[in-house]
Amino acid sequence: MIPVDAWPSAIDLGVLEYLERRAGEDIATWMNLIEPGLRSLDAKAIALHHRPFSKLSANEQDRLLRDIEQGRLRDFPVSQQLFFSTLLSLVIEGYYGSPGAGGNREGKSWDMIGFRPGPVSKLQKPVLETDLPQRTYDQLRDLYDVIVVGAGAGGSVAAAVLAESGLHVLVVERGSWLRYSEIGSDHVRNHRFSKYGHNTGPGLEGHPRTFLLANREERITAPFEGNYHNNAMTVGGGTRVYGAQAWRFHTDDFRMATRYGIPDGSSLSDWPISYDELEPYYERAEWEVGVSGDGDAHLGRGSRRLPYPMPPLPRTLEAERLAQAASKLGWDAGPVPLLINSVERDGRPACGRCGQCVGFACPTNSKNGGHNTMLLRAINTGNCDLICDTMVERIDTEAGRHATGVRLVQEVAGSLQRRQVRAGHVMVAAGAIESARLLLNSASDAEPYGIGNRNGQVGRNLQGHVYTGAYALFDDPVQDGLGPGVSIGTCRFAHGNGGEIIGGGMLANEFTRLPLIHWNRALAPDAARWGITGKIMMRESYLRTSHVQGPIQEIPTPESRVRLSPTVKDRFGLPVAQLSGSVHPESLRTAVMLAEQAETWLWAAGARRVWRTRPGGGLSAGQHQAGTLRMGDDPSVSVTDRYGRVHGYDNLWVSDGSVHVTNGGVNPVLTILALAFRTAEILVKQG
Repeated sequence: MIPVDAWPSAIDLGVLEYLERRAGEDIATWMNLIEPGLRSLDAKAIALHHRPFSKLSANEQDRLLRDIEQGRLRDFPVSQQLFFSTLLSLVIEGYYGSPGAGGNREGKSWDMIGFRPGPVSKLQKPVLETDLPQRTYDQLRDLYDVIVVGAGAGGSVAAAVLAESGLHVLVVERGSWLRYSEIGSDHVRNHRFSKYGHNTGPGLEGHPRTFLLANREERITAPFEGNYHNNAMTVGGGTRVYGAQAWRFHTDDFRMATRYGIPDGSSLSDWPISYDELEPYYERAEWEVGVSGDGDAHLGRGSRRLPYPMPPLPRTLEAERLAQAASKLGWDAGPVPLLINSVERDGRPACGRCGQCVGFACPTNSKNGGHNTMLLRAINTGNCDLICDTMVERIDTEAGRHATGVRLVQEVAGSLQRRQVRAGHVMVAAGAIESARLLLNSASDAEPYGIGNRNGQVGRNLQGHVYTGAYALFDDPVQDGLGPGVSIGTCRFAHGNGGEIIGGGMLANEFTRLPLIHWNRALAPDAARWGITGKIMMRESYLRTSHVQGPIQEIPTPESRVRLSPTVKDRFGLPVAQLSGSVHPESLRTAVMLAEQAETWLWAAGARRVWRTRPGGGLSAGQHQAGTLRMGDDPSVSVTDRYGRVHGYDNLWVSDGSVHVTNGGVNPVLTILALAFRTAEILVKQG
């Protein structure tokens, strides 16, 4: 499948050792599929050529493998195509995956294709992280001014603002505090390619969700599967491993229904606040958390008073090509704003330009997340306690009008321990799926269907981002391997995109690709994928392939939602989140338009071949999940008010993407941060 040429074969690079490891981890697949297939392959070789497979010529081996790949052999004991595709995938993992996983000795296949995993400067010191002190059950106060549920983007900002105002704050994080080394860099276990698990939580056992199928049956889904729509559950949340694009929403993102009307079957609505109301908090997020970019690069998305605190990262080779093409097309394009240091800041260095940015922790601690910026500030005040590996199983309330505290549960030495902690305010920041689940799990006599759910709105309007775009193959290298990779973007296809497309979206070049992601997703549809020709294809395409894509402005629907599973519970005995729904047809129409424009851009950049990506129509949530506790002035169609406070409550707040009415045609994290500054500031003023 990967024979020797000028570069080592699969066997030379230790793929047999990798297969042995995988066989031990998945005995059923090996015993029921791989081993019977290999024995039959050898038997077919002997029957056809009177020699075992290992003694055939290269051409004879290739012909026999091709017959199995296409299912042409008779009397094969297992599915030929499934056997071939499964074995090939395992061989590819062993050859192009992480050397520490049992194959790819000394990273030779990476050298072959031109992939460089580490920082540019080999002189850069290992990541220096500040330990975040944690509390145990017996160290907690009985009463806090504010309890913040979740230590991600929104929760970390809220904790800092509240603690710096003098309030006593408890931050409860379901996940663990993970050091850089604990997150690791295994290419098959991360948030971009989680084939066998992921690297940040939740644990693979005891934390299921379910997906409601069209026939109303529930399918259990694990944290690393696509239908789980996992966002990292660790201190820092998704910011621990995110791509860190830091876009402001467009001014018209806040008034979508007014501009476009309400498509049939959708719940499209205006925000209760405007861009101008949020602009000062966008500014705070950019300066206090730390964004690099060019404030003049994407005009027309709303006024701004200050530039970014750091200049943009230098353009990559790919971005230079795309910049020239944009100029030729008459398009506005410029640097992508990033929550990544382009210069030394706050005692942490500039980006090391490593080749494996997204899905992993930053090797130079240059990525600005909740864990190393705002949460650190909160704890340094002395007013903020952090407890990890602890679940908030319910919020206690009085008469459906006032939150009194939370119930905590954690596992210690194999047994569950529970504790009640009282609070003057509760701030929910667990992500759009888990925040909705918590409110639903906190039903009371006053609210039998869950907190804030008198009108059945909790959990509805779940949305994320459909991504769409195109790949292109060039004659010359367009990749220089410099991370994070994403370097140039255009917003010209957002609002006013030359048609009746609602909202549009943003296009940018993509982050650096792991070799396994390249093989699985970036090869041309008809590209050779194995044998000498497959090996040559990887060598010749890895540095010559460009990928332009972006998120679209999704049209929310009320039936894309979070409910509680009636049948499945987690390790603590709590009903898990049940997900259901699909993207609106208008969203798919927007995706087609944006892919067409990506193709145009790549042709103008000199591509010799271009092919588009086509998103499916299933539920969209993922790491950009939003909308389940949307804000609004009318309690009949929203869950929180314009300040992020649950309707009818005086002290229960939400500080994450749940409150988004629409999710913008760009990455939403900067808006989550900005709203968290605003909501926490309002809470402080309320006292």
